[in-house]
Amino acid sequence: MQRTGLCLHAKNTLAPYGYGMRYYPCGAQYHTMPFGEAILMEQSYADVNAKAVDRWVENGWEWGVPVTHEAFLAAKQGDWSVVLTPTKPVPKEWFPDLRGLDVLGLASGGGQQMPLFTAAGARCTVLDYSEKQLESERMVAAREGYEINIVRADMSKPLPFDDNSFDVIFHPVSNCYIREVEPVWRECYRILRPGGVLLCGLDNGLNYIFDDATESILTRKLPFDPLTDAALYEECMRDDVGVQFSHTFAEQVGGQLKAGLVLTDLYEDTNGSGNLHELNIPTFVVTRAVKPR
Repeated sequence: MQRTGLCLHAKNTLAPYGYGMRYYPCGAQYHTMPFGEAILMEQSYADVNAKAVDRWVENGWEWGVPVTHEAFLAAKQGDWSVVLTPTKPVPKEWFPDLRGLDVLGLASGGGQQMPLFTAAGARCTVLDYSEKQLESERMVAAREGYEINIVRADMSKPLPFDDNSFDVIFHPVSNCYIREVEPVWRECYRILRPGGVLLCGLDNGLNYIFDDATESILTRKLPFDPLTDAALYEECMRDDVGVQFSHTFAEQVGGQLKAGLVLTDLYEDTNGSGNLHELNIPTFVVTRAVKPR
């Protein structure tokens, strides 16, 4: 399977992390724990994932490499681009004018997007459960001389923000690392201001079902849930891809609608490499939704 920080796929590619079942090689040592202990205590999988992301970052994970000083300066001149999935940039017209707006990077640590939004004039908050990803945010902020609100928290829990706190929420592929996604959409609705925008990268589940070597043989069934399958859990630990979960479109997109958000646009993306990518088979979806005024 893969790491995707962007998610998991049983091969050496990950999705943006903050992405679905792809895994990036990190050469990190993995550890095992009794299946019952890790699986039955559901809260523990978040700790497993936080430590996994920290290892990946230490080993040069693509989605943990902060932006350069040159990229920050370019963003101050309006020249910036960000992704929510592996390859396709988010259309600039999906963003409001960021000057003076409050932006939340939800599971978006790593010093990749928040510095650019800050350079574009936003007041940024980043929430992540990886200390290494947050260290990168602190490093870039200190290097460039700006302030950012940094919050270490688990997004599967109630978000530690007041109602109507943000104008934009930027959420790269990462909810593949939590078991229940619909509570996240309800929290996003709560903390967005009326007219606020939610931008999300979502895994569509295809990465979980194919073999890792060729991406051509149906190998696994859906839903992918290591908390209910000891063999899957051991596979995740062996391949050091974190504890990942597949989610349906009903959960991913329908969940946003049920929370009260209005879908305004979407596009698809591929893994960026591998057989599915070469066949131009989309494995990710990016959505833009707004909270009605």
